[in-house]
Amino acid sequence: MSRKLVLLILATVILSVTAGLRQSFGLFMAPMAAIGITAVAFSFAAAMQSLIWGLAQPFIGMLADRFGTRPVLAVSSLILAAGFAIAATAEGALALNIGAGLLVGIGIAGTGLGIVLGTVSRAVSPEKRSQAVGAVAALGSLGTLVLAPVGQGLIDGFGWREALFVFAGIAGAMMLLALPMKEDAPRGTGVPAAEDKQPLGEVLRIAFTHPGYIAMTIAFFACGFQLMFINVHLPSYLALCGLPATLSATALGLIGLCNTFGTYAAGLLGARYSQKRLLALVYLLRTVAIVAFIAFPVSPATTLVFAAAMGFLWLTVAPLVSGLVGRVFGLKHFGALYGFVFLSHQVGSFCGVMLGGFVFDLTGSYGAAWIGLIAIGLIAFILQWPMDDRTPAERARAALPMAKPA
Repeated sequence: MSRKLVLLILATVILSVTAGLRQSFGLFMAPMAAIGITAVAFSFAAAMQSLIWGLAQPFIGMLADRFGTRPVLAVSSLILAAGFAIAATAEGALALNIGAGLLVGIGIAGTGLGIVLGTVSRAVSPEKRSQAVGAVAALGSLGTLVLAPVGQGLIDGFGWREALFVFAGIAGAMMLLALPMKEDAPRGTGVPAAEDKQPLGEVLRIAFTHPGYIAMTIAFFACGFQLMFINVHLPSYLALCGLPATLSATALGLIGLCNTFGTYAAGLLGARYSQKRLLALVYLLRTVAIVAFIAFPVSPATTLVFAAAMGFLWLTVAPLVSGLVGRVFGLKHFGALYGFVFLSHQVGSFCGVMLGGFVFDLTGSYGAAWIGLIAIGLIAFILQWPMDDRTPAERARAALPMAKPA
C-alpha cells in the first residue's frame, strides 16, 4: 500500500471520528438538564466550542503549514479527549464551558476539516484534488452514522457522564492514528510559482483585500449559522414536537449517511463546473429544505426527509471552499487562509446556537429561530453567486490599462 493511500485513509478515519463526536454533542442537552444546565447554558457551551474552534483554526493552520500535520493532529486529539473528560465531570456550567467549550473547540480545530483537507490537498495532483477532497470529506461524515446511535445508547444504558468518558477515550485514541502520517512536499496548484512562494503576511494582505475571498468568507457565516443550529437544537425541537429521542439520533445518523453521497458528488461536480456557483446553490437548496420542513407538520417521516436533504448538502461546502482557496491562493499557506474563512463559519455557528437557546428560553418555541435561518441562507446565496474567483495575478492583469494601438 502506497504512503499516499495510507495518509488518505488515516486522514479519513480521523475526520470521521472528529465529526461523529462533534455532531453527537446535541444528544447531551436533555439529560444534562437533570443537573440544572438550561438550554441557554448548554447552548453557550456549544456556541463557545464553535467560536473557540473558529478562533483557533487560523493559528493551528499556521502551525500545520510550518511543522506538518502529524504533530498537530497528535496533540489536538489529546486536547479533545481532555475536553470530553472534563465535561463528563461537570456539576454546572463552568466545567461544561471549560471542557466542552474551550478544550473541545481547540481539539476539533486541530483534528477537523481545516487540517485534514489541507493534508489531502497537498497529497494529490491539482486535477484530482477536488475529487480526493470530496471523497475524504464524504467518508469522514460516516462517523456520525455510527457515533450518534452509540452515544444515545450509552446515555440510555449507562448515563450521560459515562457516555462522555467513552467519547474521551475515542478522541484520545486518534493520536495513534496520527503517528504514522507523513506528508510529502505539496503538489502543484496552478497558481504561479512566484505567487505561491509569497510570505504569509503578504498573502494575508492580498486575501483580505480580495473581493471574492471577502464575499466567500462572509457567506460562509451562514453555513455555520444553519448547520450548528440544526446539530444542537434539532433534538430539542423534535422533543418539543412530542417525538422520541431515538428519532433525533436516527436523524443525525441519516445526516451523516446522506452527507457521504452529497459531499462526494460535490467533489466530482467541483472538478467540472464552477465551484463558486455550486457553493451558492448549496446555500439556496439548504434554505429551501428548511422552508419545506417548517411548512408542514413535524412527524417522523418529514423529519427523516429533512435530515436526508440536509445530509446531502451538509459538507458539500468542504471540497468547494477548499478548492477555491487552493486554486486562487495556492497551498503553501492553505491552513491559514482556510482558517480565516472558517472563522467566519464558526462565528456563524456561535450565533446560530445562541439564537436557538435564547429564542427557546424566551418563547418556548423555535419559530423565530427557523425564520432567522431562512433569511441568513438567502443572503449567503446572493453574496456567493457573483464571487470574483480570479487569482490575484489575474485580477492585477485585468486592472492594467489596455495599450493603445499605434
